[in-house]
Amino acid sequence: MSTTQSERLRELLEPLVTSQGLDLEEIEVDSVGRKRVLRVVVDSDTGADLDQIADVSRALSAKLDETDAMGEGEYTLEVGTPGAERPLTEHRHYVRATDRLAKFQLAEGGELVARILKVDDEGVDTEVPGVKGRKPTARRLAFDDIVRARVQVEFSRKDNKKEEEA
Repeated sequence: MSTTQSERLRELLEPLVTSQGLDLEEIEVDSVGRKRVLRVVVDSDTGADLDQIADVSRALSAKLDETDAMGEGEYTLEVGTPGAERPLTEHRHYVRATDRLAKFQLAEGGELVARILKVDDEGVDTEVPGVKGRKPTARRLAFDDIVRARVQVEFSRKDNKKEEEA
């Protein structure tokens, strides 16, 4: 997708997404043969439920139908959320990932898997899980020290708060 088309689509669609209480995270147009798919990724601090996704999808579809932003020809509109293993690219992504496990690619080299505890303007306070019975350790990461970060899926996380109450 050309930068100008991407910018035009963002300018056209972002106000509609924002009016629904969501953030426009990503716009992508894929072509497979003669078919085109416009993927729009939305999110909010509290997440997006199916009703919100349906509402924003209808609003975007109506707006796209009344303009020529997608040009001539058929396309499919897909509206969704970032998914479980979303990349963390904006400050708000880190805030939304608070209390989640993330994998960090570090500028100094190497990787770190840690739980995000707190986020401020300069960086992230994390808790690195202990290995072989050791206690977790705290580690501060400045945003400049992070090359890439992605939320990790946890299948067997123990909820410490529930354990403490029992």
